[in-house]
Amino acid sequence: MKPGNDNESPDAGHEYASPPCLMHRFDPLTGDRVMDGDVMRWRKAERERLIAARLAIPAAERSRQSQRIATWLDQAVGDVSGRIVSAYWPFRGEPDLRPWINALEDRGAVGALPVVVHRHAPLVFRSWRRDEALEPGIWKIPVPSHGIAVTPDIVIAPVVGFDALCFRLGYGGGFYDRTLAALPRRTRIVGVGYAQQAIGTIYPQDHDVAMEMIVTESGIVTPADAS
Repeated sequence: MKPGNDNESPDAGHEYASPPCLMHRFDPLTGDRVMDGDVMRWRKAERERLIAARLAIPAAERSRQSQRIATWLDQAVGDVSGRIVSAYWPFRGEPDLRPWINALEDRGAVGALPVVVHRHAPLVFRSWRRDEALEPGIWKIPVPSHGIAVTPDIVIAPVVGFDALCFRLGYGGGFYDRTLAALPRRTRIVGVGYAQQAIGTIYPQDHDVAMEMIVTESGIVTPADAS
């Protein structure tokens, strides 16, 4: 973890209720590994806990932490001129990076936002500029009304939780997992969240895609930090 990350996570030293069984289960017909039922139940409970904790952060403090995340994000992604950068619209207490997104055009980048087109399909990324119209998408999250489909060079993905290997715990719909797995290998995938969302492990499964790094208000986490 980079400088600024010397405070221990609030979760450190705490045990979580109903930890999942680590035994993998296999489909008896295909031999394929499937999501362990205990892991699914644990993830659901942990997801609810982490979202509740995030929403409990006072709005003013979330704003301050979001600003610090934006500062670290600048260092993490570097020069974005000529790049297509997909971010996100804040939802349920996620870090609010809208000022950072609005400044992408001034820095020579093409901004984009993810769009859910079908509940069981990968996300589509649509270009968006700060003066262009948005419309309510699924869960009423604003999405570009007229943007064109693009393939991002950098994807900024919000996390519900994350572990030291930079695996991301999301909302459980699998949208980012399906999408990130289908992106070109050159695409940089950067997770963002609050430091308090760090957990020991998400018990990654075959479909989980690790982020290149996780950016929090405390610094930058990379898988190398765990080695």
